Order: sequence, then C-alpha cells, then structure tokens
Amino acid sequence: MSATLPKIAVIGTGGTISGVGSDRLDLYEYGTSGRFMHVEELIATVPELARIATVVPVRYLNVGSGSIGPANWLELLGIIHATVEADPAIAGVVVTHGTATLEETAYFLNLTVKVAVPVVLVGAMRPSSALGADGGMNLLNGVRVAASPAARGMGVLVVLNDEINAARDVAKTSNYRLNTFVSRDFGMLGSADGDQVTFYRKPLRRAAPDTEFDVAGLAALPRVDIILAYGGADAVLVEAAVAAGALGLVSAGLPSGAPSPEQKLALQAAAKAGVVVVQSSRSGSGRVIDSKVALRDAGFLAADSLTPQKARILLMLALTVSRDPAVIRRIFAEY
Repeated sequence: MSATLPKIAVIGTGGTISGVGSDRLDLYEYGTSGRFMHVEELIATVPELARIATVVPVRYLNVGSGSIGPANWLELLGIIHATVEADPAIAGVVVTHGTATLEETAYFLNLTVKVAVPVVLVGAMRPSSALGADGGMNLLNGVRVAASPAARGMGVLVVLNDEINAARDVAKTSNYRLNTFVSRDFGMLGSADGDQVTFYRKPLRRAAPDTEFDVAGLAALPRVDIILAYGGADAVLVEAAVAAGALGLVSAGLPSGAPSPEQKLALQAAAKAGVVVVQSSRSGSGRVIDSKVALRDAGFLAADSLTPQKARILLMLALTVSRDPAVIRRIFAEY
C-alpha cells in the first residue's frame, strides 16, 4: 500500500504543535519548559498519517516561532528546495511551525519558493500534551492538503482548524482561540473535512513558484522596519530606524492608513533621502488607497491590503530587485 501513497516531506521547526507542557491543563506556560518534540516524534503521535501518505521527517529547528526571523526563512527555503530536488517522488511539503510568526514565514515562502509541489504550513494553539490538543489533526490535514493535486498552483497554504487559507491573506487574530487564523478580507480558500479536501476559490495575486524573487545565495535580506502609529507618536522611532540602516520603512498607520503628523514629516525626510516608505494600516483589514495627495505627493507607496508585517516582507524582497519606487509600486500591485 505504501508504494501507492504520495510521499510528503514534513519539516519541523518547533512551536506549540510540538510543545510539551507540565500537565494536560498547561495551555500557556508550556513554552517555559523548553520541551519540544522533534519532528519524527511529532509524526509518531499521529499514526493515522500512514494511511494517507509516506511521510518523510526533516529536522530543522525546535524553537518557539518568536525566535524565527529572516535568517531562518532563508535557511528554510534552502531546505525545502534541497529536499524536493533530492527526491523527485516528493509530492508536497508540510512545515510545522509556531503560530506567533507562522503567517510571516508562510508569506515569505509564498514569494520565494521555486518548487512546483504544494507547500503547506501548520501549527497548533494547544501543545501536544494538552487536553483537546489540536496539533495532530492540523498535521494530518496539512499532509492531506499537501498531497492533494488541487493544491498545486495555489501558492503557499496555511492549514489549521480544518480551514485552508492563502499565505498572503491569512493572519493570526486571537491569542488563544482555535479559529485564530482568518483571512479577514477575502475568506478561506477551502476546507479539509473528514471526507475530502475541497477548494472553492483560487488566489489571483502572484505567488510561488511563479515570482521574480531569487534569494539563492543571499546571506541576509535588506533591513526594513515597521513604525507603529498611535496618538501623539513623534519622529524618534523613524529617525532611529533610519540611523540603524533601514533601507525601507513600513508605516503601520492609523486606520485607514496614515502616520501621525510628526511621523509623516520624518517619513517624508527619509523618503527624500532614498529610504523606501510603504504605508500600511494597523487595523488588520482593508486596503490602503494609493492616494495622490496623501501618499504619492509625500513620496510613499501603498501596501494595498497587506498587513504591516507582510508589507515588510514584500518590501524586503522588492529591495533585492530594485530601489526604484516605481518598480516597487508595481510589485505591491502584483503580489
């Protein structure tokens, strides 16, 4: 039977899905123990996986996702490419990941993965040791989605709580609820129900593997910082980011997308000095309009519907292509 099953690589990075708490009611302090199962141990807790795929465990990290950043994204991308290239029989890749930065890793991979097989990220809101742990089913469904021919051409996907979301659109919206991953503006792509994996729509923005970003050989990504707007915010954080060497800044503006007055003056000065400034909104939903007066005349670009953290990732990658604002404006319109 195993010879007829799809082969799916599962790359482990740690996170709550592999966390081990002190008892079954340890739902939030488990991370302090530092106990995370390695990916092969996690797979062993879900023997039902053997019914649907030949699972190939690949160790990478075993940390909380708050410790995962751009350097790890580049390494993980290399591991995905190497794993698929080494075994043409692999039909899909699942990455187990902590939920805190899962949406950021997923979006980076959505912009950079060059293999044609589906790539799916899964996590959990409760540790493996908890009463009602959700990680086992999320992992099972992630493997099911990665093995589905319908998942090809969908870009990188995020699967939790039986729901399939696009990496570009999804965000963690609650600290503890199981239904935390939501695509607020556009809705989920499909579902992984008990009988089958079903897709109902397809993302239209450019996504893996058909993107222009080639980061092979890069040791680091350009520095881009996020500047949060709030009542009375001054220029200090903008000036500090520029002094630290930021090539780009994302303004997480007041809804519907505007910095404070003092921040705006500092951001305009940064733009005139050659720093690329992208205006997003802290609201978590809705587009930032590419207004002539509010944005273009100030030298800013619009983040469209991207959250600040995702606008940062796209800007980091855009800066590997060009520092021309016209080119970067085009990139934000396409991705």
